[in-house]
Amino acid sequence: MIPGKSFTPKQVLLFLSFIIFSLVKLSAQDGKALFNAKCATCHNVFKVLTGPALGGFQERENGKWTDIKELMTWIRNPTAYMAKDAYTAGLKAQLGSVMQAFPDIAEPEVAAIAAYINDTYKNGPDGGAVKKPEIETEASSNNNALIFGIISLIMAIIALILMQVNSNLKKLSDETEGILRPEPVPFYKNKAYITLFSIVLFIVGGYFVTSGAIDFGRQKKYQPKQPIYYSHKVHAGINQINCLYCHGNAMESRHAAIPSTNVCMNCHKTITGYEKGPQLVDDDGNTIDGTAEIQKLYNYAGFDPKSPGSWDPSKAQSIPWEKIHNLPDFVYFNHSQHVKAGKVQCQTCHGEITNMNEVYQFAELSMSWCVNCHRNTKVDFYNSEKRTGNKFYSIYEKFHNDIKSGKMDSVTVKDIGGIECQKCHY
Repeated sequence: MIPGKSFTPKQVLLFLSFIIFSLVKLSAQDGKALFNAKCATCHNVFKVLTGPALGGFQERENGKWTDIKELMTWIRNPTAYMAKDAYTAGLKAQLGSVMQAFPDIAEPEVAAIAAYINDTYKNGPDGGAVKKPEIETEASSNNNALIFGIISLIMAIIALILMQVNSNLKKLSDETEGILRPEPVPFYKNKAYITLFSIVLFIVGGYFVTSGAIDFGRQKKYQPKQPIYYSHKVHAGINQINCLYCHGNAMESRHAAIPSTNVCMNCHKTITGYEKGPQLVDDDGNTIDGTAEIQKLYNYAGFDPKSPGSWDPSKAQSIPWEKIHNLPDFVYFNHSQHVKAGKVQCQTCHGEITNMNEVYQFAELSMSWCVNCHRNTKVDFYNSEKRTGNKFYSIYEKFHNDIKSGKMDSVTVKDIGGIECQKCHY
């Protein structure tokens, strides 16, 4: 026990600093973490996703992006940069989308990301990009927090020991000099200890209450077990089935919709077994029999592969898929407005779906997440001369004229009402 002696305000402040330091989640941002947080949704080091493969990007176009300031100009305002640069304009024509702007990114962050990409590219695909950036980023951050927490706790214990040694030396000094001191105040009556304990309890309790309130109702990384093991990696990735084949409503209506059993049967009337694809393994490491999963589909469809001509599609039953992405009832979200008018790629909200076997919720889908996207996403106005862009935005002709005259360099979703409350809540 610490001797029952009142500490000086300086000692209490020192100890409190150590306690607070041990409770704060610290993480050193490195290139890998920054890449996973800002780039990995659309980019991979070795292959083309929504954006181009980034391996060796600084060597392209005569190495102009080895200049970090030049690279910063592109990243902070891709639309303005593209208007004067043939290479990036060609990327838009090839991939059909413009990179999201990062106007607040700092130069050290860009340098760290570039260093990570170059190192990963040099080491080859085996040491390359992460398949589930969100999960691995959080794991790395949690490891850092644990290490810093242990170190801080050790330092706090050392500080307590040093304060105890100081108190004992002071006591010995007083006895040697014949100075009489009053009896020490018991630990549980010491105002300094009571105050310190109250502050620590308030900080710890406040942290957990705030974290719980912020995360209330969110389902990030939610991954329920489905009635049939359906691999998006096999269907959308390896076999390159377009997302809109199964989720065609995303272009035309509010909901993307889940395909009916008969849509699945369009292919599986002839594909009756899983033989040539990669071995299917769930997230728990269990091997999945693909042919048995197809048989589950047949059970719902009422289909007998031995006598396909006798199948009656009208008797097929709906597959009870577990819904993964679920917004609160007071939030309005329209898929067609984002996918068709806004030209938002599926991967922006759903992650690298072509690499997922069992789908999970990739983004937090919180209000701040949506608002930040609206603040940064550029509006693709229709250009009557080039006949490019989206005619949906023709009602905002003023913005188009302001861009043409040079008054504005770009328009974000925020400028057309994208962060007004009634857009999503009414």
